[in-house]
Amino acid sequence: MLQTGAKPRWGFWAHKRINRLAVFRLPMEMQVFYKKHIDYLTENAVNPDKRRYAVVGEAERHFIDLDVYGDSALAVLPKHWQAAVNKVGEDSLRKHGIVPWHVQIAASQLTSAFREKNAARILRMSADLGHYIADAHVPLHTTRNYNGQLTGQDGIHGFWESRLPEIYAEQYDMWLGPAAYREDIAHDIWQAVEASHSGSDSVLAFEKQLTEAFKPDKKYAFELRNNILTRMHSRDFSEKYHRALAGQVERRMRASVQMVGDVWYTCWVNAGQPDLGTLVNEEMDEKQQAAEQQGWLQRLLKVRPESED
Repeated sequence: MLQTGAKPRWGFWAHKRINRLAVFRLPMEMQVFYKKHIDYLTENAVNPDKRRYAVVGEAERHFIDLDVYGDSALAVLPKHWQAAVNKVGEDSLRKHGIVPWHVQIAASQLTSAFREKNAARILRMSADLGHYIADAHVPLHTTRNYNGQLTGQDGIHGFWESRLPEIYAEQYDMWLGPAAYREDIAHDIWQAVEASHSGSDSVLAFEKQLTEAFKPDKKYAFELRNNILTRMHSRDFSEKYHRALAGQVERRMRASVQMVGDVWYTCWVNAGQPDLGTLVNEEMDEKQQAAEQQGWLQRLLKVRPESED
């Protein structure tokens, strides 16, 4: 079977790895609970992507098209949700992506889950929050030209955030030390979005330059993945592009791991540092999880299509 492309996203593999590595940055008071459920946090890091076309309102949580708002977007967009709604309007905000605002909402929800000592909700919100934070660190999640479709570079999104990490992430230095308290999550997530956006031009420019220097039959290759012959960017093209980016993918992945661990920790502190040791023996309701995921599938073909990344 020949497969010629895949839907772009900060790849499943990378999302899982980011959540997993973030667990090891937590203090022992949190690790007693998070390490026991590290497989859940790893595997369910991709749930928001699985829900994108089954749940209305999900897709917009993964990106923000800053260029829609002009060159001064970062200066003029309110950093908090209600102020942004009052200024821009909710429909317009959702149309062009809400990731920096939704991270704040999800962090508040995780803090509430800690206060309630609701083990299942803590895990669900931790997994989801890790996903949204990681998405905010992807340069192409901050522009209308998210997949190079406006510049004839279709497929660059999956190339940057899936292909490159899968090849090179084992070489990345991901030791970041213990989690730190974040005084202002709103400020920090907007800083992350700004850093991502500042790299979006180079993501596109370097790929275009390299493509012009490559023969078409050398840019792509076929690899067997899960018994499917898949057309992908060649190892040679990937290596040269990765080198041209000068560590950009590693820096964004490191920053993702750092912020995920920090925000989980901050939510726990803001909730009064509840004793998670008392939750260790609580198990996730597997039947409830299965029913929830089946619900996504049942709605998948009944919901209007959402925006892409």
